[in-house]
Amino acid sequence: MATEKTIVKKAPKAKKATTTAPENNGAFAIIMTGGKQYRVSEGTTLKIEKIKGEHKVGDKLTFDQVLMTGNGTETTLGNPTVKGVSVTAELVEIGRNAKVIIYKYKNKSRSGTSRKGHRQPHFKVKISSIK
Repeated sequence: MATEKTIVKKAPKAKKATTTAPENNGAFAIIMTGGKQYRVSEGTTLKIEKIKGEHKVGDKLTFDQVLMTGNGTETTLGNPTVKGVSVTAELVEIGRNAKVIIYKYKNKSRSGTSRKGHRQPHFKVKISSIK
């Protein structure tokens, strides 16, 4: 009985969201997109999963799934989302992440190796406003 080993070489970790503009009195929001949650404030630039549809660089994106907001003194939690709040962002770049190599090897078998690669598409967005 041959055992199957799977070796997955991961891409280097992406940098955390960087703030390119000063935060406005500690105002922030936690949004959900692509199955992930991000803590953002105005001026923050971050990489997110590709969104379905036709998009071009310079388009405005609106995130309606806001899970939590805060302004430095008070915090609002959603159940599951905060109603009436949305985050607007500008699409800065459309790209693909570094290649992830998947290599499979079956021990003591003549047909044992298989090698595949994958590059995940992403959007780079800059947060414009939290309303």
